[in-house]
Amino acid sequence: MSELNQLPYHIALSLIPGIGCINAKKLIAYMGSVQAIFEASERMLLKVPGIGAVLARNIVEHRDLERGRKELEFLNKYKIKTTCYWDSDYPGRLKRCVDAPLVLFSKGNIAWNSEKIVAIVGTRNATDYGKKVCDELVAAMAERGGYTVVSGLAYGIDSAGHKACLQHGVPTWGVLAHGLDTIYPALHRSLAERMLVQGGVITDFLSQTKLDRNNFLRRNRIVAGLADATIVVESAAKGGALVTADIAGSYNRDVFAVPGRIADPFSQGCNELIQQNKACLIQSLSDLEYFMGWEKSKAKSSHIQKQLFVELTTDEQQLLNSLTNEPVYIDQLCQKVNMPMGKVSSLLLNLEFNGLVLSLPGKMYRLN
Repeated sequence: MSELNQLPYHIALSLIPGIGCINAKKLIAYMGSVQAIFEASERMLLKVPGIGAVLARNIVEHRDLERGRKELEFLNKYKIKTTCYWDSDYPGRLKRCVDAPLVLFSKGNIAWNSEKIVAIVGTRNATDYGKKVCDELVAAMAERGGYTVVSGLAYGIDSAGHKACLQHGVPTWGVLAHGLDTIYPALHRSLAERMLVQGGVITDFLSQTKLDRNNFLRRNRIVAGLADATIVVESAAKGGALVTADIAGSYNRDVFAVPGRIADPFSQGCNELIQQNKACLIQSLSDLEYFMGWEKSKAKSSHIQKQLFVELTTDEQQLLNSLTNEPVYIDQLCQKVNMPMGKVSSLLLNLEFNGLVLSLPGKMYRLN
């Protein structure tokens, strides 16, 4: 956890006009600390790559820590936890996203780096079919064990997923589009309170934040970034769930969609995701586990033996040299070897067949 005396600086930095998550992290990395940003001259700030005259001037003119100090009082009063990007316990999956928030606020019992995290999202106008699918998926998760479900605490599929988790004993997190001084929609206040025991609520918004449509889009990136995979249960041709699916795809996370009848308006979005190859068709949790490698990862490791004589291509050798005994995510490997996802996946499969690489849950790999 961050030192509390640094938190007002983080909050003040997030409030400076034009300073988004990417610029904030760039400034902290260059200056050495968040406090140093507020002590630097405009001339020094201009030396930071990507920080032009307008942003440098904004930083100098908006060095007001009072809002940050007031927020700290609110956090202390209601025992709200804070996790900053540079903290060791910041969620690893989210940290790999280029637009990961600088500060997360949370309440409840949240294990950021749980084993298997799945986002369940969908329309606010959930049908009985969609609610039934949510319940069946979560019931299977409870039976398998090791799952956590994240969603947006909205009406419809979101709340159906959260409620199913509470019923079946699966940890669940709700990501909010506002500060922790309120719950929207208000009807879900009791649901959120029950989730605090078996998960919790998360946001990157300050208290007293006004509800705005863009807040929900910003919320969706956290839902997608926290999860290994996103499941769209029901969606119309347009909707926030499809935005979450697109964001998950941009993060190189797996996206799944539950198919529906072609005449059902709230299955249209799911059917189109599948049709456009933006999502894999899923009918049960077994489908998810098959595609994610969560079902057979242990079984495969028990019978695959290392080959005595293996002729590797240059690319395979480069990939193998980039692996260690410590698990690493496939998207991190792609960046490390500067190869596209499809090519790395194919190379890893060959290396796995030869017994040189071990596939782990959540698209992680290590040397065998």
